[in-house]
Amino acid sequence: MALSFPLRSAQMAHAAFRLVADMVYPPRCPSCQSYVAADGNFCVPCFQKLQMIEAPLCACCGIPFVIAVEADTLCPSCLDDRPVFDVARAALVYDAVSAPLVTALKFNDQWANLARYVQLMLRAGKPVFADADMLVPVPLHWRRLLRRKFNQSALLAYGISRETGLPCMPELLQRTLYTKPQMRMSREERLKNVKHAFAVPETMQEMLRNKIVVLIDDVVTTGATANACAKALKKAGAKEVRVLALARTVKE
Repeated sequence: MALSFPLRSAQMAHAAFRLVADMVYPPRCPSCQSYVAADGNFCVPCFQKLQMIEAPLCACCGIPFVIAVEADTLCPSCLDDRPVFDVARAALVYDAVSAPLVTALKFNDQWANLARYVQLMLRAGKPVFADADMLVPVPLHWRRLLRRKFNQSALLAYGISRETGLPCMPELLQRTLYTKPQMRMSREERLKNVKHAFAVPETMQEMLRNKIVVLIDDVVTTGATANACAKALKKAGAKEVRVLALARTVKE
């Protein structure tokens, strides 16, 4: 009984704090900013607009098919030029609804919905977690990290780490080149832009030997960054590199 009273008191204090906080700063939908019941919740209309990426998918890159296919089917792009990474999955289609959410997380320091994004990624990433050894977020160059103050991919990776128990190892992969922003680049320009941009420090390479790595990113567009990261990780000894992102672009 002596231990339960302080626990109940702490729970009551936390509940009172949340009540006051919700009165002063009511929870809002991360998409349209309308009022919702709890932090991280979407309103019903916005949730219905989110395009979840579901099977059937390409067995490698995870791009969705419009017709039913066998589980081991590859898309034409992967058949023509197999990625360096072994498998990739994403939770959402990157479109007019999800793009503002990623932008808010990436540039506007809006972390209130981080836990909800982590849950979406956990749901989409079930195939990539099996037998995995560690999580590695896609790194930022130190100059960009200094300006932005945080790495959104690392925030997602640490959230996933807390839920799965897999260690998050951001120090295993470094961005050695300060590359240009890739938003308006073609696939070929992106491939050239990130070529040789990533490396694993020599002192960390033994930790990667024969390990299965889950690479965490916010958005996969052409796969150029994921490919460059996977190449660096495998060169350093990783057995497999699996990619998990919050969102990915899907061609109509």
